[in-house]
Amino acid sequence: MPRKRPKGVLAMGWACIECAATGRTEHAPTSADYPDTVIRRTSFYAGGGHGWKISALETPRETPAPWKIVVITGAPSWAEYWAETMAALPQDREMVVVDRPGYAASEPAHAVTDIRTQAEALAPLLRAAPGQKVLLVGQSYGAAIASIMADNNPGRVDGLVLLSGFFGETGPTARWLLDTGAKALKVIPKDLRHAVMEASGQRPQLVHARRALERLRIPVHMIHGDKDDFAPIEVAERLAREVKTRRPINFVRADGANHFLNDGPAEELVAAIEACIPQKKTWTFRLPKLPQLRIPRPQAGFALPQAAAARQQVA
Repeated sequence: MPRKRPKGVLAMGWACIECAATGRTEHAPTSADYPDTVIRRTSFYAGGGHGWKISALETPRETPAPWKIVVITGAPSWAEYWAETMAALPQDREMVVVDRPGYAASEPAHAVTDIRTQAEALAPLLRAAPGQKVLLVGQSYGAAIASIMADNNPGRVDGLVLLSGFFGETGPTARWLLDTGAKALKVIPKDLRHAVMEASGQRPQLVHARRALERLRIPVHMIHGDKDDFAPIEVAERLAREVKTRRPINFVRADGANHFLNDGPAEELVAAIEACIPQKKTWTFRLPKLPQLRIPRPQAGFALPQAAAARQQVA
């Protein structure tokens, strides 16, 4: 029987503790439930000269898909939690989801708390095949990182999605977790420890993410659940209003959804992401319609003026 991945705060915390106890780097993996032709583990070396080996999941395709969807996960950063969504992806899309530096099987072993360093390290994910377009998705804590990545790599990102974006202000559940985690920082497992350190130190760095958003020329979308008790939707809405972007941010409110949008039906998340991809316009050539010329016909008992004049001359 395939093992179901843990959902919710307590289940995720327990999965992290269990992995630390057993020495595993993956958290109740679900990618193992799919063949390598659907989802497979891959790795690459970090950009920015850091040299870390970064682990990720990808959807292999025989030929490059028109769009490559790159997902920058939150904190804790576990690509395994996207396996169901990746498996539901249509064949004309491909996706790569990363374990960010400092998490799961990715190096380094210490926390990388600077979002600009994270953006540098993850830049190789934006490499695309000739003619392929890239949709960059930043989830939760990864939203700020993805914004900087898009700004740092002009011409390599064609659209940006901020999914359940975390922007420095916590909801009640996240606040309790951070307060509790800070008190137990020395004894909790590595991934939880790094998540607490990242989230606690993000707010002063958001100036870099805001500046990045203001410089972007690509379409920017925000998708946020209105029941999010980790990253309040009001904070994301305020950011969308205040940041002076070159084009308005498309804000999508997910009714009844919480912070973990990838916990819901995979098809719904795939559809939400797909809606952020511009649809290809099809052009058809049509000949212009010419005006129809109508020659009036004389009615019975009515003579044309020329004919009447001729009769008068004869008379």
